[in-house]
Amino acid sequence: MINIFRILIVGAVSIALLTGCSTTHKATQSARTPIEQLLISEAAIRSASPTAERSLPIPKGANVILTTSGLNTDQVLLQQVLTGWLGQQGYLVVQKDDKNATHRIDVIVGSLGTELSGTFIGMPPIQSTLIPFSLPELAFYKSQYQTGYAKFYMNIFELPSGKFAGSTSPFLADAYYNDYTVLFILSFNSTDLTSPPELGSLYRKPLNPPPSQSEYETKPANVK
Repeated sequence: MINIFRILIVGAVSIALLTGCSTTHKATQSARTPIEQLLISEAAIRSASPTAERSLPIPKGANVILTTSGLNTDQVLLQQVLTGWLGQQGYLVVQKDDKNATHRIDVIVGSLGTELSGTFIGMPPIQSTLIPFSLPELAFYKSQYQTGYAKFYMNIFELPSGKFAGSTSPFLADAYYNDYTVLFILSFNSTDLTSPPELGSLYRKPLNPPPSQSEYETKPANVK
């Protein structure tokens, strides 16, 4: 009777594991993978799109000093993106000690990073002292949703007086990369990134194929 009771308990636990469902959410994923780097950089670039109609209270051709402040370490990336964007708008970004600067632009970075969430239905990986081996994850359905997000605005001051000239409306943009697993082995993804890395592909053509052997060979010079 006791053995039957134990078998029923083991069976019930196994069924619970096989039908387990969980939802996960992580604020970021580090060390940063190429996909995460692409999400952050793409969001930063899209937020300062050259086609966006942005009016700054600065005359065209003005020399400006650009500074950034925020809570993350990606401000250098955003500053370089905005340096190019301001150049496309007709402004010249100069060094902080340049006496010819007529305005200072302070970029307030509200957010620049990624969000990761997901859903899992199946059996999570099992490591137990009761059995001499471990069981891998078995996913009936698994999804991971990763989004890169950028949000900032600019405060503009006249130089050398430091008089406040105005603020811009928020610059907003995002990018996403979602991947899915169905019935243990079927995997696919959806994204709005350009040329993201191909995951899980064993046989694919390299992005830059090596030159053929004939390209290394030098042809003998013509002898007259």
